[in-house]
Amino acid sequence: MDNTGSTGRKRDGQPVDFGRTAHDYVNHRVGFPDSLFDRLRNKGIGTPKHVVLDLGTGTGVIARGFARGGCHVTGLDISPLLIAESKKLDAQAQVKIDYILGPAESIPLPSASVDVVSAGQCWHWFDRRAVLGEVLRLLRPGGVLMIAAFDWIPFGRNIVELTEELIEQHNPAQPKPHIRLAMGAGLYPPFVRDLSEGGLSDIETWSYDHAVRYSHAGWRGRIRASQGVGATLPAPKVAAFDEELAQLLRSHFPSDPMDIPHRVWVAHGRKP
Repeated sequence: MDNTGSTGRKRDGQPVDFGRTAHDYVNHRVGFPDSLFDRLRNKGIGTPKHVVLDLGTGTGVIARGFARGGCHVTGLDISPLLIAESKKLDAQAQVKIDYILGPAESIPLPSASVDVVSAGQCWHWFDRRAVLGEVLRLLRPGGVLMIAAFDWIPFGRNIVELTEELIEQHNPAQPKPHIRLAMGAGLYPPFVRDLSEGGLSDIETWSYDHAVRYSHAGWRGRIRASQGVGATLPAPKVAAFDEELAQLLRSHFPSDPMDIPHRVWVAHGRKP
C-alpha cells in the first residue's frame, strides 16, 4: 500500500484521507464497546502495566480502552489531525497516551519492547506483510498481536444495507478492502491466515454482536466519517450524499433514534 503522506493512503488509485473527516469522526463514529477490553483482560491481554502499541490509532478509542485498564500505551497514526483529536479526548478521559506520527510499516521503537500490539479497524489498510514483520520485531516473547473489527451488519433491507447502496451510487469507485475481506459479515478469515503465516501461536478468534444507538443526525455524521464518503469524496459531493441520506431516513426509517446492528470480531496470537 502506498502512503499518500501524513494524512492518508491510496487504495485502488483513490486517495483515502480520514483526517478530512476528523470532526465527524470524533463526534459521531462510535468506537469499540468497553466490553471488548473486559474480554481481552480476561484472556490476559492488556492487563495493568502491559506496554501496548496501538496501530492506526485514529482518535484513540482502542488506545484509551487499554490506558483506562492501567496499560502504558503508545498510539501510532499517519494523520496529524486525528492524533490532535486523540489528545483532546485523552485529556477529557484523564489518561496518558504517547503518540507517534508515521506509518505502521516502519515504527521507530526498539525491538522486543512491547507486550501487546493492537490494530482496531485498520489492518486492511496496511501492507499486512510488512506490518507483520514490524510487529514480530517489536513484540517481546509471549507478546500478543490483537486484530479487531467493529462493523455494522447489513441484512433484510435495513438502514445499513440501504446506506451502503447509497454510498455505492455516489462513489462507485470507492475502495472496499474491508468488504472484500469480510464479505459483509464482519468476519475476517484472511487476518487469521496472517497470524498463522507470521508464525504466531495460540491463535484465537471470537466475535459477538452489539447494537449501537444512533440518532438520524448521528447516523448521517457516522456515514460522513466513512471511507466511502468523507474520506474520499470532495466536499460538494459529501453534501449531496448527506442530503439524500437524510431523505432516506425520513421516508423509510422515521424512528429516531435507531438501533444499528454491529459485530465485534477479534483475532489474536502470541509470539513464541
